[in-house]
Amino acid sequence: LLDDIVLTHSLFLPTERFLQQLHQQYPPPARWEEGSGLRRKRAVLAVLLHFLETYKGLLQEEESAGKVIKELYLLIMKDTSLYHELEDEIIKLHQLVETVELKVADETPPPNKQVKPLFRHFRRIDSCLQTRVAFRGSDEIFCRVYMPDHSYVTIRSRLSASVQDILASVTEKLQYSEEQSARGDALILVTMASSGEKAVLQPSEECVFTTLGINSHLFACTRDTFDSLVPLPEEIQVVPGDTEIHRAEPEDVANHLTAFHWELFRCIHELEFVDYVFHGERGRRETANLELLLQRCSEVQHWVGTELLLCEGLGKRAHLLKKLIKIAAICKQNQDMLSFYAIVIGLNNAAISRLRLTWEKLPGKFKNLFRKFENLTDPCRNHKTYREVLAKMKPPLIPFVPLILKDLTFLHEGSKTLLDGLVNVEKLHCIAEKVRTVRKYRSRPLCLELEASPAQLQTKAYVRQLRVIDNQNLLFELSYKLEPGSQ
Repeated sequence: LLDDIVLTHSLFLPTERFLQQLHQQYPPPARWEEGSGLRRKRAVLAVLLHFLETYKGLLQEEESAGKVIKELYLLIMKDTSLYHELEDEIIKLHQLVETVELKVADETPPPNKQVKPLFRHFRRIDSCLQTRVAFRGSDEIFCRVYMPDHSYVTIRSRLSASVQDILASVTEKLQYSEEQSARGDALILVTMASSGEKAVLQPSEECVFTTLGINSHLFACTRDTFDSLVPLPEEIQVVPGDTEIHRAEPEDVANHLTAFHWELFRCIHELEFVDYVFHGERGRRETANLELLLQRCSEVQHWVGTELLLCEGLGKRAHLLKKLIKIAAICKQNQDMLSFYAIVIGLNNAAISRLRLTWEKLPGKFKNLFRKFENLTDPCRNHKTYREVLAKMKPPLIPFVPLILKDLTFLHEGSKTLLDGLVNVEKLHCIAEKVRTVRKYRSRPLCLELEASPAQLQTKAYVRQLRVIDNQNLLFELSYKLEPGSQ
């Protein structure tokens, strides 16, 4: 029950108020003569310890919560010498408070952190080869903002920055005058997809970096130039040719996919699943790592189609199709169901499934294997086959994360959080149980033996910075050029 409440309290009680309620439950000094005083103190300590263990790094972003925790911590530490029975709990509390590095509004801000390149926006080999660590809202990143003529400025910004903050940085870089803004030439921020779809972002929107599509970019322009915006040329000019996948072994590609996706999966705080679906009071800034993994899942799906459709020779394309099915099989063996699912979905893309000549050249063994994969990913009966396979797996494993979010959404929409003014404890328990499955999947470390040879590093770099076409119309154009008569 304690874990249920700590994981899901933001559905009915903001974190700051939750901590204030806990603070009020701490017995005042006058009541310590009563026998219940020690029991009450132990109870408050238990909740606070569990809260800190669960939230950890997330609390660095919450100044108001940090202040309440520090006040409660100091109150507890005042009478530690009187109650030796609680010595172990208090030592643990002291260690947790030091580890969490609570942020309080009136404290001196820490020195600037190292700027993190956000993957997709900067395809630098040196950064993509490093082990990925979790993003936080206060982290600073580099980002490019493009102009209508496709020139760009590189800004340094907080991950949680608002659209208004981003435009202020762009304006400063461009030396855009206040007079121009006053004349109605004020800049607006626009997201532009490779297909040409565009949307104006509102000034108050935050955390826009992690919500961009795979090949989407930020553009700054005036209202007058909005209609003239077009996608970047490199997103629509496609040159067929061999990539690293044609040279790499299927085992190496699959293992590097699993290793990278494990890093991304490990970076997600379990509470991001709750916030993503239920929009807790922390907002989108604490779901950045989850959103990056979801983007990666979409990226792998489009990568499959991109590689196949840029392969012009029929025999070579059939060989590549066989290799991709083999990669999916190894990912499944690695218990990387995210990569497995993404590859199978990618191969079922209409632009790929219509390539009749390519599929006919596939050996019968691999045709049968792919049919089994399709059955495993079949959504019938609420993904029954997949769930049965997953239930037999032991950690570590990477689940198909979108399905977890679907389950949480169903739980949220299927029942009310409050019933007659009382908290629906059964709903909270079901949500917490789903989040605890994520905890179970990551309860053991992933151990893959990956060599550090130049060839392996090249494959690793290729896997971690895929270049893909996410424009379905363009994928169909390429498909019809390869096999015009296929149905």
